[in-house]
Amino acid sequence: MPGRAKRTGDLPTMVGAEAARPLRPKDPRELGGYTLLGRLGEGGMGSVYLARDPKDTLVAVKVIRADLAGEPEFRQRFRSEVERAKQVPPFCTAEVLDADPDHESPYLVVEYVDGPSLSSVVAQRGPLTPANLHGLAIGVATALTAIHGAGVIHRDLKPSNVLLAPGTPKVIDFGIARAVEGQPGNTRTDQLIGTVAYMAPERLDTKARKALTPAADVFAWGAVVAFAGTGRTTFAADSMPAVAVRIMTSDPDLDGLSGPLRELVLAALSKDPADRPTARDLLDRLLTSGPDRALSSGELPRQAAAAAEAGSRFAVVDADPTSMQDPAPRPGGPRWAKPVAVGLGVSTVLLGGLTVALLTGALPLPAGFAADPSASPSPSASASPSPSPSPSPSASPSPSASPSASPSPSVAATPAPYLTDALAEERRWTSRADDPNGATCLFEDKSYVATTLKDWSYLCPGPKDTLTDFRFEVDAALLTKGSCAGVSYRMTAYAGYELRVCQQKITVLRRAQGDPQDGRILRELPLDKELTLGRYQRIGVQGQGAQFRFFLAGKELREIALTDATFAEGRIVIGVDTVGHTGEAPWQVRFRRAAIWASAV
Repeated sequence: MPGRAKRTGDLPTMVGAEAARPLRPKDPRELGGYTLLGRLGEGGMGSVYLARDPKDTLVAVKVIRADLAGEPEFRQRFRSEVERAKQVPPFCTAEVLDADPDHESPYLVVEYVDGPSLSSVVAQRGPLTPANLHGLAIGVATALTAIHGAGVIHRDLKPSNVLLAPGTPKVIDFGIARAVEGQPGNTRTDQLIGTVAYMAPERLDTKARKALTPAADVFAWGAVVAFAGTGRTTFAADSMPAVAVRIMTSDPDLDGLSGPLRELVLAALSKDPADRPTARDLLDRLLTSGPDRALSSGELPRQAAAAAEAGSRFAVVDADPTSMQDPAPRPGGPRWAKPVAVGLGVSTVLLGGLTVALLTGALPLPAGFAADPSASPSPSASASPSPSPSPSPSASPSPSASPSASPSPSVAATPAPYLTDALAEERRWTSRADDPNGATCLFEDKSYVATTLKDWSYLCPGPKDTLTDFRFEVDAALLTKGSCAGVSYRMTAYAGYELRVCQQKITVLRRAQGDPQDGRILRELPLDKELTLGRYQRIGVQGQGAQFRFFLAGKELREIALTDATFAEGRIVIGVDTVGHTGEAPWQVRFRRAAIWASAV
């Protein structure tokens, strides 16, 4: 619950440089070109720092303790962590950006995941709703399928190691992972590394000396899902030894779970690892059962495409790529009349971490969007984000989390985006290079780059869906001076609205006559701080009826919210704009990670 002290090794729930704990006098200020800003946490192997890379992007840096760096066993464990982390597909965990195991102070640099941990969400809001719980179960099973497919056993899956990042849960901290096929590992026989409350019985029975298999992670999956659905630690007891005894001898406490998910959790918590389903089995069964919030007609091809675009070499999609383009599903469409059966048991593995968002309605709201005002949550109801990665785990069990004695107002589940596109390759947005003036829309370096050589707008071809109420998000990086990112919405031909994000100001325009190079300015907002060229900013637009809201880098721009009823529906289009003959050609904007919600909740 809010304000509860955290044990050593848990992630603090905080956001950004301002919230990180101050550096101590003995902490480094710079490491391998990274500027350390504050401490995020620490554990048995070392400390985790919030840092900025040379491009001014926030990252998380895990540094091994100085007194352990000289010990071959611990240095080898850290080296193993780096190798394991590199093998795991990045869509389901914090992406490895850099590492130097041979540095005097060995370190690992990973993506900074700005999202709350499952443990903090449950502690602050209580158990998840059935639909969100099913979505979480799918997301974590998806991650485990990819992790095990990479030949890795996580060994410390627990609620604080599941971050609910926008659009996709991330399973983090491979600090004690090891290869499925390999040597017995770097753990001495007298060591027990991990969090006891989520350990499989075979890990606790030292006399049996059973080989560790991926089934141990499946047991942890069952304990994590049970915690998320009940708000309690499944095998809670007064002491760590008592917890271990309960895991090995007692039935799990699953009061609060029901239906097929309860049966699947119970199977995952089997005492004998041979009786547990595999991660792949979990995923297949979850995709064909659960609340009536599963796939609407036509969405399975989109889900398959989303998994494929994640770039994992482990994704196997049994679908014709040409079927993944159109028509777009609309909210409220027909449900599957029978369980999804597109080769899930044979050759379809949906390994996109964003499975949870596409199938059931994501857990937290996407970055940049506030909750639906009708939900009226209090500030205390929102979980604080928990950065990544977590430090090396403590051996003590996680405390049993329970809802606050004074429950916060419930927060309505957020519908999933009906369309997501990483913009890493041609899919819903397509290449364009037919402009006589040399303007282009091309895929480069796993991103979508819009370029114009003339001082005017250029639009890139994308989805043709006509929307009324909507939400749209995309990452945009201005590459050259004078370049502006354009997000047009409710567009018909060239008529509609546009949000124009430039280095020094943001403008909202209306193009009533359909001229792409002209428009009436409805709102204009000078920026307090000039946007950095080359740095991604999350841009958001939300429309509900005649009401429009705009977002930048996770914050609502209330100064330019507006009411205008000129256009009731239309397409969403992205592109490049210029501003006042500033700079020189080419003017360029780089886009990635687009998502569309066909509602304004």
